[in-house]
Amino acid sequence: MPTRTALRRLLRWLGLLALAWVALSWLFVLVLRFVPPWTSAVMMERQVSTWVHGEKDFHLRHRWVPWSQVSSWVPLAMVAGEDQKFPFHHGFDFDQIQDAIDAADDGRRLRGASTISQQTAKNLFLWNGRSFVRKGLEAYFTVLLEATWPKRRILEVYMNIAELGDGIYGVGAASDTYFHVPPAHLGPEQAARLAAVLPSPRRFHVDRPSAYVQRRVDWIEKQMERLGGPGYLDSERPPANTGRH
Repeated sequence: MPTRTALRRLLRWLGLLALAWVALSWLFVLVLRFVPPWTSAVMMERQVSTWVHGEKDFHLRHRWVPWSQVSSWVPLAMVAGEDQKFPFHHGFDFDQIQDAIDAADDGRRLRGASTISQQTAKNLFLWNGRSFVRKGLEAYFTVLLEATWPKRRILEVYMNIAELGDGIYGVGAASDTYFHVPPAHLGPEQAARLAAVLPSPRRFHVDRPSAYVQRRVDWIEKQMERLGGPGYLDSERPPANTGRH
Protein backbone atom coordinates (compact mmCIF):
# COMPACT_ATOMS: atom_id res chain seq x y z
CA MET A 1 0.00 0.00 0.00
CA PRO A 2 2.72 2.59 0.82
CA THR A 3 4.39 1.81 -2.51
CA ARG A 4 1.12 2.22 -4.41
CA THR A 5 0.40 5.51 -2.64
CA ALA A 6 3.87 6.84 -3.45
CA LEU A 7 3.44 5.85 -7.10
CA ARG A 8 0.11 7.65 -7.31
CA ARG A 9 1.65 10.73 -5.74
CA LEU A 10 4.53 10.62 -8.21
CA LEU A 11 2.18 10.24 -11.18
CA ARG A 12 0.07 13.11 -9.90
CA TRP A 13 3.11 15.38 -9.65
CA LEU A 14 4.33 14.33 -13.08
CA GLY A 15 0.89 15.10 -14.50
CA LEU A 16 0.87 18.53 -12.87
CA LEU A 17 4.36 19.26 -14.17
CA ALA A 18 3.30 18.24 -17.68
CA LEU A 19 0.22 20.47 -17.53
CA ALA A 20 2.29 23.37 -16.20
CA TRP A 21 4.83 22.95 -19.02
CA VAL A 22 2.07 22.90 -21.64
CA ALA A 23 0.45 26.01 -20.14
CA LEU A 24 3.74 27.92 -19.90
CA SER A 25 4.86 26.97 -23.41
CA TRP A 26 1.49 28.03 -24.85
CA LEU A 27 1.68 31.34 -22.92
CA PHE A 28 5.21 31.94 -24.22
CA VAL A 29 4.11 31.30 -27.80
CA LEU A 30 1.11 33.59 -27.32
CA VAL A 31 3.31 36.43 -26.02
CA LEU A 32 5.68 36.08 -28.98
CA ARG A 33 2.77 36.57 -31.34
CA PHE A 34 2.95 40.25 -30.36
CA VAL A 35 6.46 40.75 -28.95
CA PRO A 36 9.51 40.47 -31.27
CA PRO A 37 11.85 37.73 -30.01
CA TRP A 38 15.19 39.33 -29.11
CA THR A 39 17.04 36.09 -29.83
CA SER A 40 16.36 32.42 -30.65
CA ALA A 41 17.46 29.01 -29.40
CA VAL A 42 19.58 28.45 -32.51
CA MET A 43 21.34 31.82 -32.06
CA MET A 44 22.07 31.03 -28.42
CA GLU A 45 23.33 27.56 -29.36
CA ARG A 46 25.69 29.09 -31.95
CA GLN A 47 26.97 31.69 -29.50
CA VAL A 48 27.65 29.10 -26.80
CA SER A 49 29.43 26.93 -29.37
CA THR A 50 31.81 29.79 -30.20
CA TRP A 51 32.62 30.25 -26.50
CA VAL A 52 33.26 26.52 -26.05
CA HIS A 53 35.50 26.32 -29.13
CA GLY A 54 37.25 29.62 -28.53
CA GLU A 55 36.15 31.35 -31.73
CA LYS A 56 37.28 34.80 -30.61
CA ASP A 57 36.62 36.48 -33.97
CA PHE A 58 32.99 35.39 -34.13
CA HIS A 59 30.41 38.18 -34.09
CA LEU A 60 26.70 37.37 -34.08
CA ARG A 61 24.67 39.84 -36.13
CA HIS A 62 20.91 40.14 -35.76
CA ARG A 63 18.45 43.02 -36.14
CA TRP A 64 14.69 42.68 -35.94
CA VAL A 65 12.80 44.27 -38.83
CA PRO A 66 8.97 44.39 -38.82
CA TRP A 67 7.03 43.08 -41.80
CA SER A 68 6.12 46.60 -42.97
CA GLN A 69 9.81 47.50 -43.35
CA VAL A 70 10.82 44.49 -45.45
CA SER A 71 10.54 44.27 -49.23
CA SER A 72 7.60 42.06 -50.19
CA TRP A 73 9.99 40.09 -52.41
CA VAL A 74 11.81 38.64 -49.38
CA PRO A 75 8.98 36.57 -47.84
CA LEU A 76 7.87 35.54 -51.33
CA ALA A 77 11.39 34.32 -52.17
CA MET A 78 11.56 32.28 -48.98
CA VAL A 79 8.19 30.69 -49.66
CA ALA A 80 9.11 30.04 -53.32
CA GLY A 81 12.40 28.42 -52.36
CA GLU A 82 11.45 26.58 -49.18
CA ASP A 83 7.73 25.91 -48.85
CA GLN A 84 5.41 26.90 -51.68
CA LYS A 85 2.35 25.50 -49.92
CA PHE A 86 3.01 27.59 -46.82
CA PRO A 87 -0.09 29.83 -47.16
CA PHE A 88 -2.38 26.78 -47.36
CA HIS A 89 -1.12 23.98 -45.09
CA HIS A 90 -1.53 23.78 -41.32
CA GLY A 91 2.13 23.37 -40.41
CA PHE A 92 2.93 20.07 -42.13
CA ASP A 93 3.21 19.28 -45.83
CA PHE A 94 2.24 15.61 -45.89
CA ASP A 95 2.84 15.33 -49.64
CA GLN A 96 6.46 16.41 -49.16
CA ILE A 97 6.84 14.07 -46.19
CA GLN A 98 5.61 11.15 -48.30
CA ASP A 99 7.95 12.14 -51.16
CA ALA A 100 10.87 12.21 -48.72
CA ILE A 101 9.95 8.76 -47.39
CA ASP A 102 9.67 7.39 -50.95
CA ALA A 103 13.05 8.88 -51.86
CA ALA A 104 14.67 7.28 -48.80
CA ASP A 105 13.08 3.91 -49.61
CA ASP A 106 14.45 4.12 -53.15
CA GLY A 107 17.95 4.87 -51.87
CA ARG A 108 17.95 8.39 -53.30
CA ARG A 109 19.39 11.48 -51.60
CA LEU A 110 17.65 12.29 -48.33
CA ARG A 111 15.29 15.20 -48.84
CA GLY A 112 14.16 17.73 -46.28
CA ALA A 113 10.41 17.98 -45.75
CA SER A 114 10.21 20.65 -43.05
CA THR A 115 7.81 23.50 -43.68
CA ILE A 116 8.54 27.13 -42.81
CA SER A 117 6.31 26.66 -39.74
CA GLN A 118 8.43 23.72 -38.59
CA GLN A 119 11.68 25.58 -39.25
CA THR A 120 10.40 28.58 -37.30
CA ALA A 121 9.49 26.34 -34.36
CA LYS A 122 12.90 24.67 -34.44
CA ASN A 123 14.93 27.86 -34.84
CA LEU A 124 13.02 29.75 -32.18
CA PHE A 125 12.63 27.15 -29.44
CA LEU A 126 14.88 24.14 -30.04
CA TRP A 127 18.34 22.97 -31.01
CA ASN A 128 19.92 21.56 -34.14
CA GLY A 129 19.92 17.80 -34.48
CA ARG A 130 17.93 14.85 -35.76
CA SER A 131 16.80 13.07 -32.59
CA PHE A 132 13.23 11.82 -32.18
CA VAL A 133 12.87 13.97 -29.06
CA ARG A 134 13.70 17.15 -30.99
CA LYS A 135 11.42 16.21 -33.88
CA GLY A 136 8.61 15.51 -31.43
CA LEU A 137 9.05 18.88 -29.72
CA GLU A 138 9.29 20.53 -33.14
CA ALA A 139 5.92 19.06 -34.08
CA TYR A 140 4.45 20.22 -30.76
CA PHE A 141 5.64 23.81 -31.17
CA THR A 142 4.59 23.80 -34.83
CA VAL A 143 1.03 22.99 -33.76
CA LEU A 144 1.17 25.80 -31.18
CA LEU A 145 2.41 28.32 -33.75
CA GLU A 146 -0.21 27.37 -36.32
CA ALA A 147 -2.98 27.49 -33.72
CA THR A 148 -1.88 30.78 -32.16
CA TRP A 149 -0.17 32.89 -34.85
CA PRO A 150 -1.45 34.06 -38.24
CA LYS A 151 0.59 32.93 -41.23
CA ARG A 152 2.07 36.40 -41.72
CA ARG A 153 3.46 36.38 -38.16
CA ILE A 154 5.09 32.98 -38.67
CA LEU A 155 6.75 34.20 -41.84
CA GLU A 156 7.75 37.51 -40.24
CA VAL A 157 9.52 35.71 -37.39
CA TYR A 158 11.08 33.16 -39.74
CA MET A 159 12.69 35.77 -41.97
CA ASN A 160 13.98 37.57 -38.86
CA ILE A 161 15.67 34.57 -37.21
CA ALA A 162 16.72 32.36 -40.14
CA GLU A 163 20.49 31.93 -40.45
CA LEU A 164 21.63 33.57 -43.70
CA GLY A 165 25.37 33.25 -43.22
CA ASP A 166 27.80 32.29 -40.47
CA GLY A 167 26.62 34.38 -37.53
CA ILE A 168 24.19 36.39 -39.67
CA TYR A 169 20.59 35.94 -38.57
CA GLY A 170 17.57 37.52 -40.16
CA VAL A 171 16.88 39.74 -43.13
CA GLY A 172 17.93 42.90 -41.27
CA ALA A 173 21.49 41.76 -40.58
CA ALA A 174 21.77 40.06 -43.98
CA SER A 175 20.63 43.17 -45.85
CA ASP A 176 23.12 45.31 -43.93
CA THR A 177 25.99 42.88 -44.45
CA TYR A 178 25.55 41.82 -48.06
CA PHE A 179 23.74 44.65 -49.82
CA HIS A 180 24.24 47.73 -47.59
CA VAL A 181 20.65 48.85 -48.10
CA PRO A 182 17.56 48.73 -45.86
CA PRO A 183 15.51 45.52 -46.19
CA ALA A 184 12.68 47.56 -47.73
CA HIS A 185 14.89 48.26 -50.77
CA LEU A 186 15.74 44.65 -51.63
CA GLY A 187 14.72 43.58 -55.13
CA PRO A 188 13.66 40.16 -56.47
CA GLU A 189 17.19 39.00 -57.34
CA GLN A 190 18.60 40.00 -53.95
CA ALA A 191 15.69 38.34 -52.16
CA ALA A 192 16.25 35.17 -54.20
CA ARG A 193 19.92 35.17 -53.24
CA LEU A 194 19.01 35.23 -49.55
CA ALA A 195 16.53 32.39 -50.00
CA ALA A 196 18.99 30.36 -52.09
CA VAL A 197 21.43 29.82 -49.19
CA LEU A 198 18.83 28.71 -46.63
CA PRO A 199 19.48 24.97 -47.02
CA SER A 200 23.07 25.44 -45.77
CA PRO A 201 23.92 29.05 -44.92
CA ARG A 202 27.40 28.31 -43.60
CA ARG A 203 28.41 26.43 -46.75
CA PHE A 204 26.70 28.64 -49.33
CA HIS A 205 27.40 32.36 -49.65
CA VAL A 206 25.03 35.19 -50.56
CA ASP A 207 27.89 37.49 -51.60
CA ARG A 208 29.94 34.79 -53.34
CA PRO A 209 27.37 32.48 -54.92
CA SER A 210 28.67 29.22 -56.34
CA ALA A 211 27.33 27.86 -59.62
CA TYR A 212 24.88 25.73 -57.63
CA VAL A 213 23.64 28.70 -55.60
CA GLN A 214 23.26 30.78 -58.76
CA ARG A 215 21.14 28.02 -60.31
CA ARG A 216 18.97 28.09 -57.20
CA VAL A 217 18.69 31.88 -57.45
CA ASP A 218 17.52 31.60 -61.06
CA TRP A 219 15.04 28.85 -60.16
CA ILE A 220 13.64 30.80 -57.21
CA GLU A 221 13.17 33.90 -59.36
CA LYS A 222 11.25 31.84 -61.92
CA GLN A 223 9.11 30.35 -59.15
CA MET A 224 8.37 33.83 -57.74
CA GLU A 225 7.16 34.87 -61.18
CA ARG A 226 5.15 31.66 -61.68
CA LEU A 227 3.45 32.08 -58.31
CA GLY A 228 2.26 35.50 -59.42
CA GLY A 229 4.37 37.83 -57.27
CA PRO A 230 3.93 38.95 -53.64
CA GLY A 231 0.15 38.70 -53.84
CA TYR A 232 0.55 34.92 -53.75
CA LEU A 233 1.08 35.07 -49.99
CA ASP A 234 -2.54 36.18 -49.58
CA SER A 235 -3.98 33.65 -52.05
CA GLU A 236 -6.86 31.41 -51.07
CA ARG A 237 -5.73 28.33 -52.98
CA PRO A 238 -2.39 27.12 -54.40
CA PRO A 239 -1.72 26.98 -58.13
CA ALA A 240 -1.12 23.58 -59.72
CA ASN A 241 2.22 21.84 -59.22
CA THR A 242 3.48 23.82 -56.24
CA GLY A 243 6.46 22.15 -54.70
CA ARG A 244 10.20 22.31 -54.10
CA HIS A 245 13.22 22.23 -56.31
